[in-house]
Amino acid sequence: MPGKVSPDDLLAHVFGRTGEADESVLQGPAYGEDAAAIAVPEGTLVVSSDPISLAASEVGILGVHIACNDVATSGADPRWLTVVLMLPEPDEAILESITRDLDEAAADLGATIVGGHTEYVDALERPLLSLTAMGVGEFVPTGGATPGDRVLLTKAAGIEGTAILAADFGDELGIDSEVLERAEASLSELSVVPDARVLREYATAMHDPTEGGVVAGLYELAHASGVRLEVDREVIPIREETRQLCDAAGVDPLRIFGSGALLATVPEDDVDAALADLEEAGLEAAEIGVVLEGEPALRIGDEAIDEPVEDALYPLWADADAEE
Repeated sequence: MPGKVSPDDLLAHVFGRTGEADESVLQGPAYGEDAAAIAVPEGTLVVSSDPISLAASEVGILGVHIACNDVATSGADPRWLTVVLMLPEPDEAILESITRDLDEAAADLGATIVGGHTEYVDALERPLLSLTAMGVGEFVPTGGATPGDRVLLTKAAGIEGTAILAADFGDELGIDSEVLERAEASLSELSVVPDARVLREYATAMHDPTEGGVVAGLYELAHASGVRLEVDREVIPIREETRQLCDAAGVDPLRIFGSGALLATVPEDDVDAALADLEEAGLEAAEIGVVLEGEPALRIGDEAIDEPVEDALYPLWADADAEE
């Protein structure tokens, strides 16, 4: 089954194998952290890499936003990108479509694609895209949440997953065309760069809920910070088109790809100011939980989450591949 490598395997085989130690590395590989931070003369260079392989539609747009979001949620403005693009076969139309989307999405964020690699790999069944994003700023970790902080979520749960469901499975789910149109329009809301620019002035920690959705993002934030999170499921914003698509597909909207939303922990005294600034910037947000002392743990309503979360869309792709 596709998905992230387990925290235990990362600890055993990845995090300790980073070559020569370098004192300029302020944040290296760690569970739940969105990006690395490196001290440079201009400040702190924030770097993040992310692949995207399963979404078939508008993969270039998704790829740029996923990579740049991780830099933004770590406190920097994304400025530079490298792109590795592998295609299953020579197809000029697909190459044209993906690179056009890469160009437009990067330009929209004010970022520049500075290099990369492109090739054809016949072992692939669909395009594989991997991007590295970089920017300079003041680093904000995932692991900075402090007991007493409040947990904020911008926009809503499952924005990216909603767009993917509509684009990849919409024809099979029997959903009204107007709902599908709104869901597909979610693709234009995947950037959390504006959200992060507001919240980095207040946040002790920020995290981008991607694979596994809001639940996975909260779990990773709790474990990175060494804290206990108590979250009220009933106040987590979920849009109507997300609910309808998830109900039709039989998946939990809190467990589908969540790019487009930003999780942040903010000191209690700063919550009102942070929410007001987000509203002034035209961004919806909600206070959804609290940070408590204790062993790393996550509780959402009556549900205790005690292991990493698999994204609910993976089985749908597996079933679609099996039927082909």
